[in-house]
Amino acid sequence: MPAVTIALEPPRQAAIIRLLELSDAYAASLYPAESNHMVDLSSLEQPAVSFFVARREGDIVGCCALVDAGDGTAEIKRMFVDPQARGLKVGKLLLGALEERAQQLQCRAIRLETGIYQPEAIGLYKAAGYVERPPFGSYQPDPLSLFMEKPVDPAA
Repeated sequence: MPAVTIALEPPRQAAIIRLLELSDAYAASLYPAESNHMVDLSSLEQPAVSFFVARREGDIVGCCALVDAGDGTAEIKRMFVDPQARGLKVGKLLLGALEERAQQLQCRAIRLETGIYQPEAIGLYKAAGYVERPPFGSYQPDPLSLFMEKPVDPAA
């Protein structure tokens, strides 16, 4: 089976835009607009964002961003794997790259918001050691949102 590679890349690529559109459509099929907390493409191009791309045989099969909050924490945004690449552990590989980057940035914790109707995502995060927490930053309580956090091990 061909290997999946993960690398920092610019988000403004046709295949990434396609993935983000798939992600938007998927989220819109599950949640009302007020419960979707997606960031747009220009937000992903900001200096505080590390954007990761997963490739298999050169094709883009997944992406995610780590947004440095500037307060010792970072947030996972726009984690999405092409439905045709599911089962290849792309999400796990992307999460590992995010966590490594958070260590490089000397973050003390990684946070995220995901929806309650995404059991695969929730399972991925829980298996990696993320635990539920109250809303953070500008998020408000939402019965359709699940907020999670994992401390970053600076010695790892």
